Amino acid sequence: MAQKTTPDSNRRSERSRRAIYEAALALVAEVGYPRTTIEGIASRAGVGKQTIYRWWSSKAEVLMEAFVDLGVQAAEAAGQGAAGQGGWAEADGIPDTGDLEADLKTVLRATVDELLDPRYDAAARALAAEGVANPAFGEEFVGLLLMPSLELYARRLRAAQDAGQVRAEIDPYIARDLFVSPLAQRWLQGTGPLDHAYADTLVEYALYGISPR
Repeated sequence: MAQKTTPDSNRRSERSRRAIYEAALALVAEVGYPRTTIEGIASRAGVGKQTIYRWWSSKAEVLMEAFVDLGVQAAEAAGQGAAGQGGWAEADGIPDTGDLEADLKTVLRATVDELLDPRYDAAARALAAEGVANPAFGEEFVGLLLMPSLELYARRLRAAQDAGQVRAEIDPYIARDLFVSPLAQRWLQGTGPLDHAYADTLVEYALYGISPR
């Protein structure tokens, strides 16, 4: 008689966690964040809601972790490893080919593509809205999802300063915001088309103001 094997609880938990991630992202895209519930996520994932509450205290926490995981999966699919949110970042930061303008355009174009991807869009909007309504959650959202990626921009700009491509007195954090913040505003508020041409123009306008005189 074949010996029975003990069920792998870690593997079962990982399958459940993955199913919960997928259910949360799918529901937010289909019915919106306000109508997404823990019960709905549990039903969609095929787990009991007590399983969700064992790992998370709210649907916002479920969605944030699912969103982080989505970025990790995208990065791994691109062969880059878990590099943070989105598939554009290399493991050690934004690409540095020596051409700052080209590197920033590559990154912002990829960011535009990501923001226009329905898998990211609905979840990201929901998390941003929850962050405004819930300051404590908003602080966590910014710290976990936004700041690591934003720091990569500042690091790349500091490297450009070291190479003499950006004036030494420029604050890399303010310079970063010259192109990142308008992109986020246009995405959130729909003030105009969000496309590669817009991303390229943001980089050109920003660099024109910070290039060596």
